[in-house]
Amino acid sequence: MLVAVPAETQADESRVAASPETVRKFIALGATVRVQSGAGLASGIPDADFEAAGAGIAGDAAAALADADIVLKVRRPEAAEIALLKKGAIVIGTLDPYGHDDAVKALADAGIVAFATELTPRITRAQVMDVLSSQANLAGYRAVIDGAAEYGRALPMMMTAAGTVPAARVFVMGAGVAGLQAIATARRLGAIVTATDVRPAAKEQVESLGAKFIAVEDEEFKQAETAGGYAREMSDAYKQKQADLVAAHIAKQDIVITTALIPGRPAPRLVSDAMVRSMRPGSVIVDLAVERGGNVEGAQPGAVAVVDGVKIVGHLNVPGRLAATASALYAKNLLAFAEQLIDKEKKTIAVDWDDEIVKATALTRDGAVIHPAFQPKG
Repeated sequence: MLVAVPAETQADESRVAASPETVRKFIALGATVRVQSGAGLASGIPDADFEAAGAGIAGDAAAALADADIVLKVRRPEAAEIALLKKGAIVIGTLDPYGHDDAVKALADAGIVAFATELTPRITRAQVMDVLSSQANLAGYRAVIDGAAEYGRALPMMMTAAGTVPAARVFVMGAGVAGLQAIATARRLGAIVTATDVRPAAKEQVESLGAKFIAVEDEEFKQAETAGGYAREMSDAYKQKQADLVAAHIAKQDIVITTALIPGRPAPRLVSDAMVRSMRPGSVIVDLAVERGGNVEGAQPGAVAVVDGVKIVGHLNVPGRLAATASALYAKNLLAFAEQLIDKEKKTIAVDWDDEIVKATALTRDGAVIHPAFQPKG
């Protein structure tokens, strides 16, 4: 049972899909582990650390992936990597299948058994495998740090002999994992924090962190959460009422952080150009949804845009801006997932295709796309 960890190929990807800790645990499960040279450098893990954990070091991707039974990835493998994989190899990673039917089909055509870990169901047994939560948690933290770095003033109230510095006002839009961490971080830094979300359950969570909840709390609001715990798409009428409330609130804020995403759909537009221009010059907006089209009008992927003196921060791959921490958590997520596919007594791969986690995450198998949500159209 050979587990391979190639270096990521995307230019903005600094994370790695394994750590020395998870390498040791894979070896304890009976695996041989091979890591591509340099795969962990951007995450602060030199080849020597992987070697000390028991991994073999391969000079290039071809050597790393040759005859691999399980391949651990951060991002979906590109065509050149797929060509290096043997038929029947298991690929585990954040495969971003939504809107990428051709890429999913390419995995199927190559005979790859592909598992998209971001589709892991939100059940108790799967919490340790939840890559979305582990990475979003870090993104929420980093969003506040990035916002504070761009903001030209202090966040906490400071009483000095020269006068009192008022606390900054931070508004977090979307109180999922990233939003809640952003609230907690901004509070720790001494800001006055408010937050909004369309899910009724979020109000108690927001208030438990010491922030004030901002929302139009009508009947539609009370029905705005899916059984899976995600935000439901709201009506145009509700969106307008909420937008009016938010518009008045945003104009008074110093830092706004937007985190709203709906799986498989473009990011909802939460902040209009007019709202941006209503903020004071020197204010900052951090858009964590910029890779899915953005929550903020005027956000530019991979850049800090400036509109009437207001900065709109659109960094890509925000968890990767904390590569060492993000990789350590992500590697543990993948290890926990892979353990479900391994017979610990026989030390062999044994996939239970009736397991609910397997069924929820399996994209391709035996040359076909098997996930019901990603069947080829036509």
